Amino acid sequence: MTSTPGKPSGRIFGRGSWPEVRRIADILRVETVGGALLLAAALLALVWANSPWRDLYRVLGDARIGPAGLHLDLTLNQWAADGLLAIFFFVAGLELKREFVAGDLRSPSRAVLPVAAALGGMILPALIYVAVNARAGGDALAGWAIPTATDIAFALAVLGVISTHLPAALRTFLLTLAVVDDLLAILIIALFYTSSLHLAPLLLALLPLALFALLVQRRVRSWWLLLPLAAVTWGLVHASGVHATVAGVLLAFTVPVIRRAEGPGIGLAEHFEHRFRPLSAGVAVPVFAFFAAGVSVGGLSGFTSSLTDSVALGIAVGLVAGKTAGVLGASWLVQRFTRAQLAEGLSWWDVFGLALLAGLGFTVSLLIGELAFGVGTESTEHTKIGVLVGSLLSALLATVVLRIRNRHYQSLHEVEERDADADGIPDVYQGREPQP
Repeated sequence: MTSTPGKPSGRIFGRGSWPEVRRIADILRVETVGGALLLAAALLALVWANSPWRDLYRVLGDARIGPAGLHLDLTLNQWAADGLLAIFFFVAGLELKREFVAGDLRSPSRAVLPVAAALGGMILPALIYVAVNARAGGDALAGWAIPTATDIAFALAVLGVISTHLPAALRTFLLTLAVVDDLLAILIIALFYTSSLHLAPLLLALLPLALFALLVQRRVRSWWLLLPLAAVTWGLVHASGVHATVAGVLLAFTVPVIRRAEGPGIGLAEHFEHRFRPLSAGVAVPVFAFFAAGVSVGGLSGFTSSLTDSVALGIAVGLVAGKTAGVLGASWLVQRFTRAQLAEGLSWWDVFGLALLAGLGFTVSLLIGELAFGVGTESTEHTKIGVLVGSLLSALLATVVLRIRNRHYQSLHEVEERDADADGIPDVYQGREPQP
């Protein structure tokens, strides 16, 4: 991007194109419903884990099913984390590839902001966690990546509860940041949370993966061909010691994306996304949350004791302060070095509210906690406390900040929805800019 000295080179948090805005609005509707189910599942788990029937909750999570001969006699906890979340990461991989191949983010000038914000929102929370746990000893430092994740479903559920009308550009930014965040999280899981690596099954996984890639590149949609190949790929990656959710991302990256200039209709990536996103948002993530979020707090004294543990404290501070400062700071640096201006009608207060929302790190944070400390350990229980408290504080603070500007957001939303000629495309995406 070139610019004249002393003049801004463009705007950040711009609306983007109408096809992308409409597509992302459809995605956000599904994710918002999924977020409500996620919250309901997490609440049910918390109530059950602190009820007189708490032992039954543990027994349910530890129940084993699956073929032992294939080393897949896993607990329901493990099936939720390794199996169902592979669907979640498959959808995230599809969305990321779609954004960078055919979406607005194929332009480096538009991609730099969410990528930089995601990086800032991961690095600073990790540093804060390490600083808090530097003297803790033991395996506390293994959880450094826990506060680095953003849960888009949780964030959208909060937006739905507080009934705020964020402009399209801010919603798009939040979704894209979370998707980039998910990709970085899966890289962290693959690189830092693989305890033992078995090369033979990992190399064998390349065979069904390659055949899956060949079929989807030929636009084959037959589920009876693709699903068995995907399942075998998943099983071999699981056997290799690499977390099985990595298979979801690898499979997603093989799926072709059609560019609008290449012809009408939707590509295979969009087809799969439409099919699997409701399953991911409505089943996979809520079920994982149900098995992962249940923690017995042991009354007020037990809750206070757990929260003062360095692991829980590092996570909570990392999510609330680290995520906010990281996302906000990285966004400001992009604006500073590109000499761009905020889009008309937006202020840094709005970016601050969005950065607070990024501190809702639930699904992937709980997953990394289990990988770092093991299922059922004391540190994992403290992880759950830290994630729940940090996410709740981020949600409450974001609610306060965003509600202050909600009337302004409503006026911007009305402008973005106005369609004077009733052609199905809002006027602002046709070069007509009515004032809010």
